[in-house]
Amino acid sequence: MQDTQMSRRIFIATFISFLVFMAYDYLVVQPQLAKQASTNTTIHTKQTTTDTTSQTTDIKSVDSLQNKVITTIESDAFKIQIDNLGRISDYILEKNIFNDSKGKKLHILSKELPKVLEIRFKNEALNKEAFNTPVSADKTSIIIKDKPQTLTLTQHLKTLTITKVITFYPDGHYDLKLNLSKPAKYFLAVGRVNANVNMYAFHGALLVNDDDSLEMIDDGEGEVKTFTNIKIAANVDQYYTTFLYNLKNKMTVYETIDNLKNQNPLLFIQGDQNLDLHGYIGPKYVKVLENINPTLTKVVEYGIMTFMAKPMFYVLNRFYEMTGNWGVAIILFVVLVRILLFPLTYRGMVSMYKMKLIAPKLQELKVKYAKDPKKFQIKTMELYRRENVNPLGGCLPLLIQIPIFFSIYRVLVNAIELKGASFLWIHDLSSMDPYFILPVLMGVTMYAHQMITPNNFTDPMQEKIFKFLPVIFTFFMATFSAGLVLYWTVNNILSFIQQYIINKSMEAKGLMDKNHKRK
Repeated sequence: MQDTQMSRRIFIATFISFLVFMAYDYLVVQPQLAKQASTNTTIHTKQTTTDTTSQTTDIKSVDSLQNKVITTIESDAFKIQIDNLGRISDYILEKNIFNDSKGKKLHILSKELPKVLEIRFKNEALNKEAFNTPVSADKTSIIIKDKPQTLTLTQHLKTLTITKVITFYPDGHYDLKLNLSKPAKYFLAVGRVNANVNMYAFHGALLVNDDDSLEMIDDGEGEVKTFTNIKIAANVDQYYTTFLYNLKNKMTVYETIDNLKNQNPLLFIQGDQNLDLHGYIGPKYVKVLENINPTLTKVVEYGIMTFMAKPMFYVLNRFYEMTGNWGVAIILFVVLVRILLFPLTYRGMVSMYKMKLIAPKLQELKVKYAKDPKKFQIKTMELYRRENVNPLGGCLPLLIQIPIFFSIYRVLVNAIELKGASFLWIHDLSSMDPYFILPVLMGVTMYAHQMITPNNFTDPMQEKIFKFLPVIFTFFMATFSAGLVLYWTVNNILSFIQQYIINKSMEAKGLMDKNHKRK
């Protein structure tokens, strides 16, 4: 197979698959996700015991007293509300960069049950009493500035007293000391976030095991299961998370589902009397999580490309620290990638150019040996050797760039750091370009690169599809984050420059060859 044909087919197949992927998201997945807003207050879980026997256990929220806020914790970054059942019932981001599409402050916790730090007892009677007995707080209002502040919550049941001592820190994490006056098996809820739904980012439950490996359960794929020796139990969406963790004394975590229809995973931490844990609610800022404890950055997940995406983020973040602008950091990152790949890209482009030069000879062979395919293959390989052409030379650079692109794509899709980051006329690199300048520029540069790239299409329909791709991608990328479109646009520009230089170089070399032959 000719090098150019193979390269073009790989290119077209990749991008058409990408188009189908986005169309499926828009037409099928997003409508399904939008329907997952039903509330179900009863959940069931199966307990797996150490002797491999199991029994069914109900963990239920029951009809409870009317929800009422008893304590408000405020800082410059967030506002937390504690209700009269001792739960974190609301978490509001105060900075304007997080405002929703209507310009209102963003509430990142799900309105569904269970709420963060909700306690459900195994004993049904005790559970019902707990859901109908109000919790008292030692403070009704807390202001957090540069020092942590502590809140004590107390619930007096007939035979049991529950005390929660929670210390809140300015960065969004907290310490929890949960004490019961006597043993009673209970389950403490991690809660759920529900602020940003995006197919291309992970949504669901994430567990970090004792060996630092991950267990990931997508929304819609939850089941009844028990996990032991867990460091971190988290629920995450595209940008935000709520999790409980204990990096020293590992936790037993129960997974269950919200209801049979949605099957979204819910996580509970098992306890029987006293429990010392830590928690975090808020944006998945890598730097913030790293400052609390580097292990916590594991909740920032990039899917199957994580092994490539995480190093890419740290390089990108380093460029940001050097320049103070995420747009400039993205541009520098593209330049770095192009420099590292240049030797391979150069060889690939030279190979494609040589394939263009010998295309007429290949066509002659095709006509001459139309009835003898075996002879045609032999003569074709002889031509490649004579002209010093590698028929696969142009494919490898493209194949290498595909995982690189999808890795940086996952980084830019998941990077909360781009939220509110400005660049030139763009005020938020995590959102679409409001004036569609970048998508149009991306399409133009993509088309320009196509026009100067050597090709040898033999299928007219394939050529038409290839030439029409810039138009298709201009429309599809118009609603993608400006940061991603900026990456792609700069990459197109650098590809065009590289191709132009190589074209001139090869033209000059071709002229020298002709002069040599005349002698």
